[in-house]
Amino acid sequence: MQKYLQNIKDLNGLITPDLLKDIIANHKDESDRMIKLYERYKASEKGVPILKRSLIEYDSFNTKSMKRIDNKVNNMLNNAFDVDIIDTKIGYFLGHPITYDFDDKREPGTTSNSKEEIDTFNLRNHVEDEDAELGKMASISGKGARLAYIDKNGDERIKNIDPWQVIFIGDNIHEPEYSIRYYESVDNEIQAEFYNETDIHFFVSEQGEYKFKERKPHLFEYNPLYGLANNKELQGDTEKVLNLIDAYDRTLSDASNEIEQYRLAYLVLKGITSDEGTEEDLKRGRIIELLGEHDDVSYLTKDINDDLIEHHLDRLEKNIIRFAKSVDFTDESFAGNITGVALKQKLRSLENKCITMERKFTAMLRYQYKVIFSARSKRSSVNKDDYLKVWFGFKRNNPVHLLEEAQATQALRGHVSERTRLSALSIVDDVEFEIEEMKKEMAEQDEYMSNLKPLDNGGMSEGNKKKSSSSTKSDTNCSECGGDGKVPSQKTGDQIQCKSCGGTGVR
Repeated sequence: MQKYLQNIKDLNGLITPDLLKDIIANHKDESDRMIKLYERYKASEKGVPILKRSLIEYDSFNTKSMKRIDNKVNNMLNNAFDVDIIDTKIGYFLGHPITYDFDDKREPGTTSNSKEEIDTFNLRNHVEDEDAELGKMASISGKGARLAYIDKNGDERIKNIDPWQVIFIGDNIHEPEYSIRYYESVDNEIQAEFYNETDIHFFVSEQGEYKFKERKPHLFEYNPLYGLANNKELQGDTEKVLNLIDAYDRTLSDASNEIEQYRLAYLVLKGITSDEGTEEDLKRGRIIELLGEHDDVSYLTKDINDDLIEHHLDRLEKNIIRFAKSVDFTDESFAGNITGVALKQKLRSLENKCITMERKFTAMLRYQYKVIFSARSKRSSVNKDDYLKVWFGFKRNNPVHLLEEAQATQALRGHVSERTRLSALSIVDDVEFEIEEMKKEMAEQDEYMSNLKPLDNGGMSEGNKKKSSSSTKSDTNCSECGGDGKVPSQKTGDQIQCKSCGGTGVR
């Protein structure tokens, strides 16, 4: 679509109906590709090739002595590896919602207006669900699309758009210069919307030709229709292994056919003939009488090499998981307790794929707040450049080894900051919130201790206090030892006897 960029710039950022028609026609193949990938994810009949397979047509047999039976069964078994690959990635990458923070170097324990604006925006737009769905769609089709808009109440909102309906024009879909959305309306008309940095231009298709309808300002200072790339190539996570998945479906379906066809096998009578009477006797008595020496009875079947089929399926499954950079959590190697380091090693391929998408997600979200703050700054204290201070935290949805984490963080006490130490705990989603809660608890404990009334004499009577003091004394001064100072002593009856001299003149 880059070739159309200069054409639009030559029109001062506008678009003509003819140019719009050419761009949409050129996008058809890309749109069809993404729709097909999404239909495969849904396991629909028009998306999965095996579900459209017809009976195999063999050469006809013009003989009465042999009849073909291996075209009677047509199992169509879909193995949804592509669904598992996508769901595994999204569950691992976005199972924990993205955390949004605002760093404006404020004093600890205080909250800025911008942070409150971000929290309110996220709550109003159900951002946790929108982010997960956007990531899923980008993983399926190679890219996702999101539109920012102003609702009837004047609030900034966002919603995800089906990526096959959107065309991004510019060097980067995270910050596109222009965008086009086209879709079929309820009236079966093709509606098109062209977005630039100030306006939305609406078009409608009539008999294949687009006509300009109206123009409206979108109230942002930047293009509000932007995208999320799954990777630089804009490829879905399963596109490189679709042929392997189809081969697995065919092999398993054919193996199932062979098993079912065995039940339909024909009876072969060698050396004898069969008539209607013989067939009736066979149905009633289940007995075949063989009189000749070379007579024989068998079924017409094919030998099935179970080991070959099983080995072939295993190899296909391993290659699917390997080349899709996914993980099979049902593998025996995940059974039992494994250390955190071993688990990270098993998840390395998946982690590498998620790191790429994390960087793309960060770029897209930063542009999103650039767009949102450009409108928000006009009616609040938020500065439109504050989007540079918004930070995004991604946390992997790993199995929790809480004891191991607690031991590690305990060993880090005094060597790293408290924020860094708490961030290493998987049970802590928001470090700043956790620190504030810890401060509240400490303040409550201090208040409780300060309100305690002191006990008289430490909680003991005067006599008990003297008795306790004398009974715990281990050293004392003896007046009979000649000034040896404190010497060990022991209590004898009501007196304290010096161990050195045996005297009782202890003072």
